[in-house]
Amino acid sequence: MDVKEPKTTNLSQRGQEDYDYVLKAIDGDQKAYAVLMNRYRNSIFHMMLKMVSNREDADDLTIEAFGKAFHKLHSYAPNYAFSTWLFKIAINNCIDHIRKKRIKLLSIDDPIEHNSDNDYSNNIKSTALNPEQSLVREQRVYLMRTVLTKLSDKYRQMIELRYFEELSYDEIAVKLDIPLGTVKAQLFRAKEILHNILLSPGAQAYLEVNVNRTKRAIKAKKMKKVKKAVALAS
Repeated sequence: MDVKEPKTTNLSQRGQEDYDYVLKAIDGDQKAYAVLMNRYRNSIFHMMLKMVSNREDADDLTIEAFGKAFHKLHSYAPNYAFSTWLFKIAINNCIDHIRKKRIKLLSIDDPIEHNSDNDYSNNIKSTALNPEQSLVREQRVYLMRTVLTKLSDKYRQMIELRYFEELSYDEIAVKLDIPLGTVKAQLFRAKEILHNILLSPGAQAYLEVNVNRTKRAIKAKKMKKVKKAVALAS
């Protein structure tokens, strides 16, 4: 029998209601997740939009914020409002997004100094994947494709359209002839299911075995090249 958590005295009435929904969500009540999301989705979205000035990025960041919050919901303690905890997660995730985007936008041809012919090209590490990284990435993509078969047709299609065909939310809505809100809700649920599957011991073990196998194959190939070079030099 579940023990009811004691009421907290440092929360407002709304904060206490949120906490009650948090407890229900932790117990597996899907409606509780929906209530929490409906309460704060617009606020999170508008905050993300102010930070990134791009509606599609703001949509993605909003979904990511709820995904991260719901994944570690059990760690929330009612020392402060759930909304405060949620907004902190959203802001930190958005800051990470902005930082990564700035790095990608940095041009290697821009001069290091004003009126200088020097550029960044000799000072920035190449972002191209080496053979080992490429093979590991292929293994991860293969794992993702394999895991997608565990999703229902509805959710699998959402993931494929968004992340493999790289369609926008609006494009997916038009392609499937469904409301934009439905696209966002289904994508959120699909990512949540996918995340849980990828965290399972079986998926992690599969990835580790195949990555290690790939690394051994690359190492063996390198050794073969070294031996060949030595043989030619002797």
